[in-house]
Amino acid sequence: MTATVSNTVSTLLLDWYDAHARDLPWRSAPGAAAPDPYRVWLSEVMLQQTTTAAVAPYFEKFTQTWPTVQALAAASEEDVMAAWAGLGYYSRARNLVKCAAQVAAQGGFPETEAELRKLPGLGAYTAAAVAAIAFGQRAVVVDANVERVVSRLFAIREPLPNSRPQIREATDSITPEDRAGDFAQAMMDLGATICTARDARCLLCPLSSQCRIRAEGDPLELPVKAKKKPKPSRTGTAFWIEREGEVWLVKRPGTGMLGGMRALPDDGWSARKDGDGDPPVSGAWKGAGVVRHGFTHFDIELGVAVHASGAGQPVGEGQWWPIETIDDAGLPTLFAKAARLVLSARD
Repeated sequence: MTATVSNTVSTLLLDWYDAHARDLPWRSAPGAAAPDPYRVWLSEVMLQQTTTAAVAPYFEKFTQTWPTVQALAAASEEDVMAAWAGLGYYSRARNLVKCAAQVAAQGGFPETEAELRKLPGLGAYTAAAVAAIAFGQRAVVVDANVERVVSRLFAIREPLPNSRPQIREATDSITPEDRAGDFAQAMMDLGATICTARDARCLLCPLSSQCRIRAEGDPLELPVKAKKKPKPSRTGTAFWIEREGEVWLVKRPGTGMLGGMRALPDDGWSARKDGDGDPPVSGAWKGAGVVRHGFTHFDIELGVAVHASGAGQPVGEGQWWPIETIDDAGLPTLFAKAARLVLSARD
């Protein structure tokens, strides 16, 4: 696109954003003072591969519990992981604690994209988003919504992920010097509400007059995505061990699947193998059923085995947790499903 056309794109998009911006708890209104960098950073980390609807209640809970980056830096990793439970991609939560501690130690967030990249857990996208939205820096912000909008706007037909350098270059060509944060959020909103994966509402799109794919063909043809490989399936068993109104919970290793989370003990399943380990306590077991869950790279069928009453002390480290407050344990979704299965059968 020529400079004149690029300017037209940013002007049209920002005018649309001024009238139609989504009201989100981590945002400032269009044209208003930039939001707190802590809130921008926290929301962007939460929004990675997670929907706005799913993130909003977690964001509200986090900012009520830890209203500043200093407060989050002082929190225990265990508490943060428990509050994160259900959002998935738990390495993000571990990096939150590390990043908050580093930011608090250095007195605040750096303002440039390059310096933000040095913080734990901040990749190219998150650093660019914080630089643009919180600090007004011109940065090229490309998430999945932007990839879709730009692929259609420029009729980029090479399949993802190989097209990403071309998409980034195209996004750079239309990113304005002023209001870069509003522009980035406008692109996100356009992809989330108008130029969506399942629909292209061209009659409502402020960029329809500039869109190459609309002139050339069907917008839903783009972006082209490489075929996904089928996910492997794994099997495993979770063990429910109960005594005197409490259930035995363990803390998973700090690295690996669901690292650092409280969970029911299991038989050692992982992304690479089925479970085959022994239960942590001897005695009679009864099957309670199976729960299913999809991770990014594999699916799992997890059988749930319930120990007979009067269990001895399980092998290994763990804690007895009151069953009546099991929701406060912060179990990851897979193990929360297993707990609900046991308790629903009892009810």
